[in-house]
Amino acid sequence: MTNDVNAATLHAWLQDGQEIALLDVREHGQYGEGHPFFAVNLPYSRLELDAPRLVPRLATRTVLLDDRAGVAEKAARRLAVLGYSQLHVLDGGAPAWARAGHTLFKGVNLPSKTFGELVEHHLHTPRLSAQALRERLAAGEDLLLLDGRTFDEHHRMTIPGAVSVPNGELARDIDALLAGDTQRTVVVHCAGRTRSIIGAEILRGLGLPNPVYALENGTQGWQLAGFELEHGSTRRAAAQADATHEPKSASDPQISARQATQWLTDATRTTYVFDVRSAEEYEQRTLAGAVHAPGGQLLQATDHWVGTRHARMVLLDNDGRRAPVIARWLRCMGHEAASVEGGIDADLVVPPGPAPFNAALLPPLDAASLREAVELGGVLIDLRGSLAYRSAHAAGASWSIRPRISHAAHAAGRDRTIVLVTDEPDVAALAAIDLREAGFTPLAQASWATCLAAQLPSQTTPTDPADAQAIDHLFFVHDRHQGNLEAARRYLAWEQGLIAQCSVQELAAFRFTLPSPLALRCS
Repeated sequence: MTNDVNAATLHAWLQDGQEIALLDVREHGQYGEGHPFFAVNLPYSRLELDAPRLVPRLATRTVLLDDRAGVAEKAARRLAVLGYSQLHVLDGGAPAWARAGHTLFKGVNLPSKTFGELVEHHLHTPRLSAQALRERLAAGEDLLLLDGRTFDEHHRMTIPGAVSVPNGELARDIDALLAGDTQRTVVVHCAGRTRSIIGAEILRGLGLPNPVYALENGTQGWQLAGFELEHGSTRRAAAQADATHEPKSASDPQISARQATQWLTDATRTTYVFDVRSAEEYEQRTLAGAVHAPGGQLLQATDHWVGTRHARMVLLDNDGRRAPVIARWLRCMGHEAASVEGGIDADLVVPPGPAPFNAALLPPLDAASLREAVELGGVLIDLRGSLAYRSAHAAGASWSIRPRISHAAHAAGRDRTIVLVTDEPDVAALAAIDLREAGFTPLAQASWATCLAAQLPSQTTPTDPADAQAIDHLFFVHDRHQGNLEAARRYLAWEQGLIAQCSVQELAAFRFTLPSPLALRCS
């Protein structure tokens, strides 16, 4: 059974210290234009696919919100079928939250981004401007430039000469990179601010004697200063041996396998188990049941992996260096997190989570069958991303997305075969649930590659769907990495303005005290 809750009740629940999943079931673009601080995005278009991962305990107190469009109620019904038992809908949705005097925040990864700004504010993180860095490089100074983002991001664009070392790998790789040089200056950068700040402070927190700086405003600041970025870099830290080391800091939280087992077998609490190493290491070997969450990204976008506030996190590595450091920073962000003695080799059994949702897949059409379906009057509804649709789609195909799929089908009529165009069969299967419920059959599915193979006429529509209809895409400073300097300025101003938008209760979620720049402690 689903119950409505008002904004006052939800606000109280968010402060009571008990587990709660506040899920914004609008699509990504709608969510990014304004949502409560602690809301996690679970788009209705992917609801059953991602819910078991984000909220693995079915008895979790769960609140769903939308824009009063009825999507939250639909989502509640779908989640009830999966076995979720404490479902609530925010009465009035996001607009009611705002009317109650609470801020709706633009952007994504709000807690992580705000935490980065707080860390810089309290620790006074040393920083170099793009101009200052350029001058020191031009003077021939031997600097170690580290890109704290993922390797894929580094490869697309980076500060010239930088080496890819994701923040989660710093505790393991920094000694080898410096090779005993305690004087060489280290500069950490990302695309904007958060990972530059956190990367620099990870190194300072490890007690590194070298001068350490965050590059002010990252690659965007570099471009705003008029300097060229490097593209296509393949520089990355060499893989280190699979060896065990003691944690770098006594304050790094670590628990025994026995205590981790107690966490995992506590049916009243949620415990996530994350392998924080690189994707290559995870694919080679891990603890059965562990989810891959690279440490630096887990700090940068915690809400991508964790849908339940006040849950526990168990972190794993294979060297005793990375997981404890990431756990310490997660605790400072307000999470109950710890690494486990023995890491991926710990004597630990991860209980199975909810069974993955298996929707009945639609019959996939090959090129000949697709051509025949179209010739017989079949209707194409394109479920790919709205920008992909704008770029190219089959002539006559309409764009839609699950929350609006019934409307698109009604426009097509009931007596024609509906072919859903998507490269994700699972997404088509979810949309088909809603179509069948509305009485639409027969249904089929085809990939965009099949459309091309069928030689269907294609067209480009740069303004269709209109921005207001493209609810899957967040246009908020979306092209800041494609040379739009004004978008980069707006984005950086947004990051730096986050603290001022937060309430006292929202800022109180971060549990850390800062007695000295190199002694970050979590309460």
